[in-house]
Amino acid sequence: MPGYELFGAQERKEVNDVLETGILMRYGFDGMRNGVWKAKELEKELCSAFGVAHAQLLSSGTAALTTAMVALGIGAGDEVIMPSFTFVASFEAVLSVGAIPVLVDIDDTLTLDPRAVEAAITPRTKAVMPVHMCGSMAQLDELMAICKAHKLLLLEDACQAIGATYNGRSLGTIGDAGTFSLDFVKIITCGEGGAVLTNNEETYRKCDQYTDHGHDHMGKDRGADLHPYIGYNFRISELHAAVGLAQVRRLQEFLTLQKRNHSIIADVLSGVEGLTFRRIPDPAGDAGSFLSFFLPTEEMARAAVAAFAAEGVGGNFYWYDNNWHYIRKWQHLQNGSWMNRLYDEQKKQVLHYSNQAFAISDAIMSRCISSSISLLWDESQARARAVKMADILTRVIAENTVTA
Repeated sequence: MPGYELFGAQERKEVNDVLETGILMRYGFDGMRNGVWKAKELEKELCSAFGVAHAQLLSSGTAALTTAMVALGIGAGDEVIMPSFTFVASFEAVLSVGAIPVLVDIDDTLTLDPRAVEAAITPRTKAVMPVHMCGSMAQLDELMAICKAHKLLLLEDACQAIGATYNGRSLGTIGDAGTFSLDFVKIITCGEGGAVLTNNEETYRKCDQYTDHGHDHMGKDRGADLHPYIGYNFRISELHAAVGLAQVRRLQEFLTLQKRNHSIIADVLSGVEGLTFRRIPDPAGDAGSFLSFFLPTEEMARAAVAAFAAEGVGGNFYWYDNNWHYIRKWQHLQNGSWMNRLYDEQKKQVLHYSNQAFAISDAIMSRCISSSISLLWDESQARARAVKMADILTRVIAENTVTA
């Protein structure tokens, strides 16, 4: 990952189509476009590529999550169960619609522990939001069964897992709705952008209207549109959509390279005694954007991260100390540092969950390293990286075992 690594002639061609018309907005100006509608075209390509009935493009993955929740009827006072390991946008989006993020423990899949989800359900629970972190999937069979039993919505945050599948179905298309991020460091990129995917016509229609100030898009021009709902401006531009159009057409190319390099490194590291790997519910569906593994102790993980950095092996993430992906370091949430005031009940509940201990997640994340997989490596480069990583990990484990 990510798609920006192979930005080239295909992307430039699509962007130039837009520049030649001079129409950068996705709506209106029909006569001046010369038939160029990149956002509409990309939405059709997303539906085709991921086997879903509807796709709505937006300005970001965060906007996609917010819009999906609004369209699904999630709002003030509703509780949304989500994992302690996620990007901050997941809880930001929940707060933005007036709902309450209920963070619970993960397991060795690095995604929601279904047992923790079940234990967190209250009469106010409205939805479960699995976050498919680092290119792999949550345990969707178990989570869907929980949602069905308790009549809850399932909203997939698939922002980090574009192209991954579960039992042959694309992540983001399995729940009541799913979201993609198409920002600069995702598996495919628009530069900035996002998408809501759904098979429900009403959910799609509400997304379409909400993202464009409530326009129903049924008039002959924008001035003739009606406004069934209040909406906001979460539109994507034609320039961003043009980049994404080229990228989605290259998705299988990206996934092939990514999975090849992931497999090479995983095969070599599997020989490191004491190293274990993230559990993947459907290994065939992993997008291969990261290889996540566990060392026996936190001390070993920290030593390995330091050794990787010292010896020039970049792209290794120690999420336990990361400011944006693990709740342990979300100081702005823990301190109640927000510019827009929350209503009293929401503030009380958010602060409660922000200060909750996550001992199970800590035990997992403190030992975890996720190594990003580049599209630019050839096979020999991937193997050389793997051998160097294996040597470092073997040495770190041996040294720390002797001194333990």
